[in-house]
Amino acid sequence: MTSTATEPTTIRRQPRSRIGDRATPARALPLVPAAGLLLIFLAGPIAWALVGSLSDRALSGTRAADPQFVGFDNYARLFADPVLPLSIGVTVVFVVGSAIIGQNVLGLLLAVLFRSGSRAVAGTVGVLVVTAWVLPEIVAAFVSYAFLSADGTLNGILAAVGIEGPNWLYAFPVVAIILANTWRGTAFSMMIYRAALDDVPPEIIESSMLDGAGGWQRLRLITLPMIRGTIFTNLMLTTLQTLSVFTLIWVMTSGGPGNLSSTLPVLAYTEAFQFGDIGYGNAIAVIMLVLGAVFSIGYVVSLRRAGGRA
Repeated sequence: MTSTATEPTTIRRQPRSRIGDRATPARALPLVPAAGLLLIFLAGPIAWALVGSLSDRALSGTRAADPQFVGFDNYARLFADPVLPLSIGVTVVFVVGSAIIGQNVLGLLLAVLFRSGSRAVAGTVGVLVVTAWVLPEIVAAFVSYAFLSADGTLNGILAAVGIEGPNWLYAFPVVAIILANTWRGTAFSMMIYRAALDDVPPEIIESSMLDGAGGWQRLRLITLPMIRGTIFTNLMLTTLQTLSVFTLIWVMTSGGPGNLSSTLPVLAYTEAFQFGDIGYGNAIAVIMLVLGAVFSIGYVVSLRRAGGRA
């Protein structure tokens, strides 16, 4: 008898397509307009600021028409200026106080209130918060100035109960601009967090309630870990928005008294357009770009780690 041996059939699997695979020209074609816009409106101004920071360009005079290349002289002057560390410190305090703590914490609390509170309270608070957000920045700045000035609304309320209030814009300038920016920008975080809370599966919340978890335990152990990706994304957005705030601070304090509330955008504007030193102002703008990149890299790394643990 002859036995026939059947050879095992080998099945060749097709390699899976990966996101990192090299894109074909046809797939990359729709990205060309977006890449062009980024080059024009993002890379272009950044390159102009970098080149300008290496020159002695001025706002008027002969240096405006014929600027000279000075290398890193502007940066040497800048790092020798005692105003720079003060301005960086004010900028970091302003960003941390009004964006990282103020807008995000208050926005999350308001989102929880909207979800669990009564409709009347949530609706009233929502209208007040969103109204501040939809106001133009210049209008919000004048409203904040009128509220916190020496003879403003806040001191008028304090005087009605027998308390003499200080000139908040002079005595506590950084606190004043932090409160104003928090009031204006909280609505954005509130809406982001409200959408994220709506995506939390209700059956998980109900199961934790059956297990005896209280409201704070549900928020800390279940809700916050499930929306941590949204938290890091919102932190990055509000940080970058707050880092570039200029009009609000300029109207309220103009960076004063002295330089006690002079953030990097205010300092760059003062040097470039009040003192006419465009090259020096560009150097300050580059420092602001570096600071924004540091915040962004930190948030992106944290966001990837949060996504990896999800």
